[in-house]
Amino acid sequence: MSRRHEPSGRISNMSTDATRVLREALDLPEPERADIAVKLLASLEPANAEAGDVEAAWAVEIERRARRVLSGESSGIEWAEARKQFVASVRR
Repeated sequence: MSRRHEPSGRISNMSTDATRVLREALDLPEPERADIAVKLLASLEPANAEAGDVEAAWAVEIERRARRVLSGESSGIEWAEARKQFVASVRR
């Protein structure tokens, strides 16, 4: 039995096909939705970027963020709060 995970924002600006695909994807278990999300995000990377370049850039960013947390400069925020802020920014 699948549990529907409704999107937080409106989807009325999407095509009928996109809306159908989204609704079907939202019915998938969380791990499968996460896999799809990763693949969709990866598809938005610049076409001319090499995979190694993207991985190197992420490694630098992860290292920067880790240093900020370890130094006490940033304590980070809980996932629920980060998601709430993201959803609010998308709705604007």
